[in-house]
Amino acid sequence: MNLLKFVFIFFILGACQSRIERDPQTVFRYNESAGISSLDPAFARNQANIWACHQIYNGLVRMDDQLQVQPDLAESWEVLDSGKLYRFKIREDVRFHEDPCFGKKGSRILNASDFAYSFERLRNAELAAPGAWVLQKLKSIRILNDYQLELELKEPFAPFLGILSMKYCAVVPKEALDYYGSEFSQNPVGTGPFYFKLWLENEKLVLRKNPHYFQFDDQGERLPYLEAVAVSFISDKQSAFLEFLKGNIDFLSGLDASYKDELLDAEGALREKYQSKFKLYRQAYLNTEYLAFLNDPKAGLPETEIWQKREIRQALNHCFDRAKMIRFLRNNIGTPAEQGMIPRGLPAYDSLANYGYSYAPEKTDSLLIAAGYPSGEGLPTLRLQTNSSYLDLCEYLQAEANKHGIPVKVELAPPSTLRQAMATAKSPFFRASWIADYPDSENYLSLFYSANKAPNGPNYSRFENEQFDQWYELASRTANDSVRIGLYRKMDSLVMQEAPIIPLFYDQVLRFYPKSVRGLGGNALNLLDLSQVQK
Repeated sequence: MNLLKFVFIFFILGACQSRIERDPQTVFRYNESAGISSLDPAFARNQANIWACHQIYNGLVRMDDQLQVQPDLAESWEVLDSGKLYRFKIREDVRFHEDPCFGKKGSRILNASDFAYSFERLRNAELAAPGAWVLQKLKSIRILNDYQLELELKEPFAPFLGILSMKYCAVVPKEALDYYGSEFSQNPVGTGPFYFKLWLENEKLVLRKNPHYFQFDDQGERLPYLEAVAVSFISDKQSAFLEFLKGNIDFLSGLDASYKDELLDAEGALREKYQSKFKLYRQAYLNTEYLAFLNDPKAGLPETEIWQKREIRQALNHCFDRAKMIRFLRNNIGTPAEQGMIPRGLPAYDSLANYGYSYAPEKTDSLLIAAGYPSGEGLPTLRLQTNSSYLDLCEYLQAEANKHGIPVKVELAPPSTLRQAMATAKSPFFRASWIADYPDSENYLSLFYSANKAPNGPNYSRFENEQFDQWYELASRTANDSVRIGLYRKMDSLVMQEAPIIPLFYDQVLRFYPKSVRGLGGNALNLLDLSQVQK
């Protein structure tokens, strides 16, 4: 074993008494409080898995910081047959990570058949991958030669390229699946800037620099700059925050109640005592936080029949001040959701939209009268279910609703219990959020498409409207961006009029890191890309 490898192993295992220490400035360290369940891209369904997989794998295309589709393993492509056929030219200089699965060869060059294998694997029902849905519109896959691939859709679908940028669609080698079998998720092999080195469950994940990565910087230096990435799994966010302050973690993402007031002032700015040490990065995040009514009278819940009245749902939308809620409960992190379901950061977001909801207590009172329940008299108590992370927001709405005689009771449930209740129509009123899978408004509007009613899709409110469905299907087939955006806004307006949900706020990406870190940008999908980070 050479000296460098010896030193690195001692460093990554956190040995306190190692005789030689590796320079920690070459290792980027971050924490995943929720843990990582799989390093198989077909199962990259949550942010923790996606972030780790993004360092290991590549797809045909990727999203840049402005959410524009850029080449990744495909150096170019054509869209033919009125948007039904995609022809890709694959790079010829990409190698898979060195791994025992390749035998004496150690590695091999990527080719078009690897994508055909990866896509067929993803949509194979036996795999039961949560990402299988992304290829439901794919009709056929054709390999033209070693470096040309054609994907034919059943019908035109404008967001398809954006979907291909998702980690679900990353390429994996057949040799690795044959070699590791069901253990591939703990022994990943990809083409990304870092390769898998070590995973100690509930302790640490270590990735090493890929010396054969195909990307170079503007000066011709091969990426990545970092020697390694080390991910810890400290479940307590306050403890992780203290490790960040001590310099043992290089990066904090998001805003947690345990440290938000310590880092930020009431206006959302980094407190003065930390300004010389840390950077604060923030931008629009494609995440809409909302409350949803169960629009299913057949569910058999006692509240649902009366709450089917549109005026009552509209009254709740007008009864609280979203801007006040954001300022006092979230230190001004986020934007009041007064324009609809589509968040800031997408072209269809309309800051001048007149179809959303603002604070208007007089409208709340008049809508209750119109519904036949003046001052809320006769309304049954509506159970609002949430998890502990959003209790303060829900209690704020509860207090404001009660001022108008609208009886709301907040109930706490573990996240897994709440998700199950949402999927099985057991929750009459629930807190939810939607983080974009890909940067197209169709992703948000799919929550209201009748064919997507849970458990078959993400329509947890079970909203159904024939006009909405017609517009949704038309927009999916429309290649013209301006026409499609117009349809998206009409759908958003219709949803707001019917009020199956109460939009709360559009989130923001929030990142804290030491001033010694450079090249850590981001985009509105909150993707973590460490390929150009330096310390």
